[in-house]
Amino acid sequence: MDTEAQPTERDRSSLPGTPGSEGRSRFALVAWAADRLPGGRISLTLLACLGFLLLLNAFVVQPFQIPSGSMEQGLRIGDRVLVNKLAYRFGAQPRRGDVVVFDGTGYFGDADYIKRVVGVGGDHVVCCDEKGRIEVNGRPVDETAFLYPGDTPSTVPFDVVVPAGRLFLLGDHRGDSSDSRDHLGSPGGGMVPVGDVIGRADWIVWPYDRLTRLHRPSAYARVPAAEGAHG
Repeated sequence: MDTEAQPTERDRSSLPGTPGSEGRSRFALVAWAADRLPGGRISLTLLACLGFLLLLNAFVVQPFQIPSGSMEQGLRIGDRVLVNKLAYRFGAQPRRGDVVVFDGTGYFGDADYIKRVVGVGGDHVVCCDEKGRIEVNGRPVDETAFLYPGDTPSTVPFDVVVPAGRLFLLGDHRGDSSDSRDHLGSPGGGMVPVGDVIGRADWIVWPYDRLTRLHRPSAYARVPAAEGAHG
């Protein structure tokens, strides 16, 4: 008869390296931290939530408050949008029609700005054709779906080729927007490096009655690729 003692379920759960002991170790660590914080578990939970929000803000999404009327009528002063900071990670690039938030330091001013991408690297952007429309790579763009009512595409004529790795950006309220047109003679020619883009504005989240998903307008869908562009 085998008289060797066999461990019971209680014994097994207390053996080193078993799942039970590991779970209790984590529980003990939480209890230890909670005991040393004013407010105990409530404070610990709040700190964990704060840490999660900070990580979310740093790497995934970031709220941005619209500071001016340069993107009316789609985005109004005081609106809050969620900026998707992963939109251009992992090889993706801004596309014509995207609304982006970017760091304007050295190009627009020492602040973050929000504008619409009109031209990407290699694009030939001209204003205006005989019908008063902006042309991108020889194709006129109908901006009436998002241009501020009563505005023309531009009262300032321009004819530019966007350098590789940069963006030509305009506000939707052309009569109230300081954008790439106004900085053509500045360092960088008013064209912002893609690396300075913080992310793409995807949602209006405040005020709640304006909760809206921001879509890329179809006006740019027929614009051909720039000469020499690949992929």
